[in-house]
Amino acid sequence: MSTTSFETTAPLVAAPARSRLPLHIVVFLAPALLIYSIFSIYPLVDTIRLSFYAGDQTGAQHFAGLDNFRMLLSDPTWSGQFWNALRNNLFFFGVHMVVQNGIGLGLAMLLSLPRLTGGSVYRTLIFLPTMLSVVIIGFVWQLMLNPLWGIAPSLLKAVGLGSFFGPWLGQESTALITISLISVWQFVGIPMMLIYAALINIPDDLLDAATVDGAGPFSVFWFVRLPLILPTLGVVSILTFVANFNAFDLIYAVKGALAGPNFSTDILGTFFYRTFFGYQLQVGSPTMGATVATAMLIVILIGVLIYLFGIQRRLQRHTF
Repeated sequence: MSTTSFETTAPLVAAPARSRLPLHIVVFLAPALLIYSIFSIYPLVDTIRLSFYAGDQTGAQHFAGLDNFRMLLSDPTWSGQFWNALRNNLFFFGVHMVVQNGIGLGLAMLLSLPRLTGGSVYRTLIFLPTMLSVVIIGFVWQLMLNPLWGIAPSLLKAVGLGSFFGPWLGQESTALITISLISVWQFVGIPMMLIYAALINIPDDLLDAATVDGAGPFSVFWFVRLPLILPTLGVVSILTFVANFNAFDLIYAVKGALAGPNFSTDILGTFFYRTFFGYQLQVGSPTMGATVATAMLIVILIGVLIYLFGIQRRLQRHTF
């Protein structure tokens, strides 16, 4: 056999096909990616860029490096309000973390009882304030807590607790905790529904086996139910953290941008609003406002990273 005939009879090896991204995936993802880039990614990147610039009296901007952050953290003009807002924000988050999520867990446990009648009605009523406008919530609670014509003094007097009432929204010592509890009342339905969904997904066989082994209701909750809903509790915690450090609307609706009295209810959201847009005698500064927004982003990123690398990994090891 000649070399030519051998070459013609040798099998041909097909070249590997190039893997390409399917066209239909590009078509479906492109609009969402474009909208997200225009309205989320670009403003975020431009805000970070603006935080490194400073404006002069003529309105011209020049690169300032980290000077804005140094002023925000150490200059008396800015640092006092910033640290006050950060402390208030941490307190605001702590109240939601302990009170809101604690009540949400208790309500979810009660609503998941198999012998409870009218559970759907209770869930709807508890979740209903979440769907109401924050402006309406703030206005209604201001009316109820008003010392002159509110119904709160009369209700407390009717049960013999009239001496405990005070102008809670008008005192520096009680204004922040009062607004925090109003926010808890409005949004307690969210953790309740998330935890409730996790509880009803626990197989009944596990609960029945624990009961047969002699475990009481508290032991069943502590050793069976609670470990199984820990991932959901972690998600609820990080959602609470992000939502509270982005909070603005309720405090603005109740106390305005000055977050009175004497900035006692000021959080990072209201501090950013005054800094960027200006308010009354305070002139707005886009560059310092961008600096405050970037600082808020850094705080939220630190909290999320602590959750992902410090808590989420432990939950995954515990689960698997």
